[in-house]
Amino acid sequence: MIDKITHRFLILAVGGMMFVGSAAAQTQNSNTSGAGPGQVDPGHPRVNEVNGRETNQQDRIANGVKNGTLTPGQTSRLENHEQHIENQQKADMAANNGHLTKGEQKQLNREQNRTSRQIYKDKHDK
Repeated sequence: MIDKITHRFLILAVGGMMFVGSAAAQTQNSNTSGAGPGQVDPGHPRVNEVNGRETNQQDRIANGVKNGTLTPGQTSRLENHEQHIENQQKADMAANNGHLTKGEQKQLNREQNRTSRQIYKDKHDK
């Protein structure tokens, strides 16, 4: 009787472990596989770097507007540059299943560097 209970408990435990293991494997694969055209892969480091820089530059522009160091014209021009970079990133990612190639990342970084220098110049031109 005890052997039957122990045996059934063991079967349930092994079955539960297999279920948890398969669920964990599916979760892991969904974060590392291609996201598909037009979709962002949150686990992709090149996408994360570009997005992080974009967020930082948007914060810098907002800060310049708030403290009055950016004129409306400067703000509009900077926002247009940022939008151009974002559109280019979306097009690049759509062509590569939600990823950026190293070359595309370098190009986006060059464009972000130019915009970053322009933000600095515009905020300090007075």
